[in-house]
Amino acid sequence: MKRLDVIDGMRGYFLVFMLINHLVFTGGLWLVEINHRNLAFVEDAQGFVFLSGLLTGMVYSRKMMKDGYTVGRDKIWTRALELYRYAMAIILIVLALQLVLPGAIAAWKNWLGDASLLDPSSLAPVATFLVQPTFMDILPQYIAYMVFAPIVIWLCLRGHWLGVAIGSLLVWLAAQLGLHRIVTYPLDAWLAGAPNEEGLRVSFNLLGWQIVFFAGIIAGTLTSMKKIEWQKVFDPKLTTLAWTALAVTLFFLPLRIATAHGFMPGFVLEKFGLMEVRADFGPVYLINFAAVAYGLAWILIAGPRHDNAVIRKIASTLTSLFTLNFLQLLGRHSLQIYVWHVLIVYAVYYIDARTPELSHLTKTAITIGALAILALPALWRDREKVFANAPYVGSWIKTPA
Repeated sequence: MKRLDVIDGMRGYFLVFMLINHLVFTGGLWLVEINHRNLAFVEDAQGFVFLSGLLTGMVYSRKMMKDGYTVGRDKIWTRALELYRYAMAIILIVLALQLVLPGAIAAWKNWLGDASLLDPSSLAPVATFLVQPTFMDILPQYIAYMVFAPIVIWLCLRGHWLGVAIGSLLVWLAAQLGLHRIVTYPLDAWLAGAPNEEGLRVSFNLLGWQIVFFAGIIAGTLTSMKKIEWQKVFDPKLTTLAWTALAVTLFFLPLRIATAHGFMPGFVLEKFGLMEVRADFGPVYLINFAAVAYGLAWILIAGPRHDNAVIRKIASTLTSLFTLNFLQLLGRHSLQIYVWHVLIVYAVYYIDARTPELSHLTKTAITIGALAILALPALWRDREKVFANAPYVGSWIKTPA
């Protein structure tokens, strides 16, 4: 199936801001303060997870429709195994660097915890994803979701997509009520008593965040079945939901600014914070994600056909952004770019920890440099296409060793 350029561009966009938001400097980085995550309770991880679910549903539902459930299931599980190999590879690379680079053990202690190649017993919790080093926590949840993806796609193909949606919502509710703690608390106590004394260490509540991934699965599967005509769903004349989405986004805008900069009074935050637990993908995050996702989709699909010239211009600008070659290049190789971005983030954190506090100009230059090399894995994987118009370089690449 031919990839949708805009989806690749959006994934690339999320990867760019994921890198910026994950760069940690002493004294902070000003670029982190001016991006979209401080304007709404919507972050790159949510968009990344949703689009991954969307593409999984689109690609593998077609495989199941063509070759049957078993073939599609095996393809999905093969992909999950590939994700696992990448997840383990980046952890092993960083742990190896920890032993080689001077001062790396101290610099990365908070991020890697007790994990070490010199202590094999510390690797078992890492290999089973019970302990997830900092910024290495997205792939584990993908893998868990991919295990259940075949049956979810099959149910959607059988016409039970509404049941899947209701089930996903109930699982999300279980996460908000803390029912997962029946399992996680004893597991945490058991791990804390083992040689690895850190206990359970995960950033995402799988029961909460699954609603984002499986919403994408449902949408992708129904798209492949041609059960959804997106041009009709996002009709330029049907603006009620679009205005509602905008109203919800504007309502939360000052609240997000207040929480991002510490302006919200403590007595309000005490109540508000219960609804805004990022790890559980709490109600605030779900409502904001639904509003922004619908609004963005409406602008991209209905916007170009709207009578209002301003709306058409906004749609054109966003389409131009998400069709930038650089962003599409990143999006086409999102797995490799994500793993590479983790290595960049650890390298920058190491440099920052080993030097006096850097100036804002230096931190900005490092960030620009990090963004410049972010595409290296994609350029390597697309090398024949990228250098196709350069005869000398292209002939060198295609010449057998």
